[in-house]
Amino acid sequence: MVTVRRCTPTHLLAATVVVGIALLVPVVSCAAQDAPAVATPQPAKADVIAAPERRFVAPTERDRIGRIWAPVLINGKGPFRLALDTGATNSAVTVDVARALGLPVLDSDQVTLRGVTGSATVPTIPIDGMVIGDLELSSQRLPIVASALGGADGILGTEGLLDKRITIDFRNDSIKIVRSRKERAGYGFVAIPFKLADGLAIIDVQIGDVDAKAIVDTGGQGSIGNVALHESLLRRYRKDVVVPDGIVGITLDVQSGTRIDIPPIVLGGVAIEHVKITTGEMEIFKLWKMTNKPVVLLGMDVLGLFDTLIIDYARRELQVRFAHRQ
Repeated sequence: MVTVRRCTPTHLLAATVVVGIALLVPVVSCAAQDAPAVATPQPAKADVIAAPERRFVAPTERDRIGRIWAPVLINGKGPFRLALDTGATNSAVTVDVARALGLPVLDSDQVTLRGVTGSATVPTIPIDGMVIGDLELSSQRLPIVASALGGADGILGTEGLLDKRITIDFRNDSIKIVRSRKERAGYGFVAIPFKLADGLAIIDVQIGDVDAKAIVDTGGQGSIGNVALHESLLRRYRKDVVVPDGIVGITLDVQSGTRIDIPPIVLGGVAIEHVKITTGEMEIFKLWKMTNKPVVLLGMDVLGLFDTLIIDYARRELQVRFAHRQ
């Protein structure tokens, strides 16, 4: 049982394509928590893109990991369901999207795709533009990724999002992207500041007694830690049992790791308890030069526990509201 509670924070500090989606093998199910009901803030004046049949934003439940599928128009067609991936600097689509757009996939114009577990050289397709909410991207080339995205048509990276406010409402199954007006967190929300580095939202957290950096990674199914975090935790909290695990990245490379229980993660005014993470020498940590100090990618096993998740890039702030079950 993964639980979330309010707490008094013990520590708080204010042509390569990088993509970050990763799947744990085997898939690990996490239970959603009970939390107190809170008031709903005033809605922003913006168009809300609601998903039919509860497909675009799926809350974390006992038997599945929450995912965020954004409906995106490409070349005026669609919408296509792209998985919002805040751990990716660029967007990408599957070959099925290329076919639907009537665009040839040419090996003559390739890019290096770098993911959590490895890299691959992939073809691209040219597009005239992408649109979702207030986000409009002009002509560019999109890499082609494998169809291993849990049914999504591709990924939506952080390009064009760094002046936006993304509101993900798990309870009402909606996502909206608007230009940020640097709004303060509404009533019932907890504000968690982050720093922005190369498009990554990075939070200072404590995991037990270990100071660490946490990267907000909506593209990740589960949370992943580097070796430095693993070693720091083992020095302070001896673990008698560790479970071998593996991770499959967007490039379909597989890397082995170790599944461990960790102490509560404290970020802002929130403590998240009973979380399991997979740790290992993932390629993405080497790419980001994040191997010497403890780092964790916060995936949807953690982020999907909230009722509402707001990422305000211009304000450099997460705004989260606790989930509650009827």
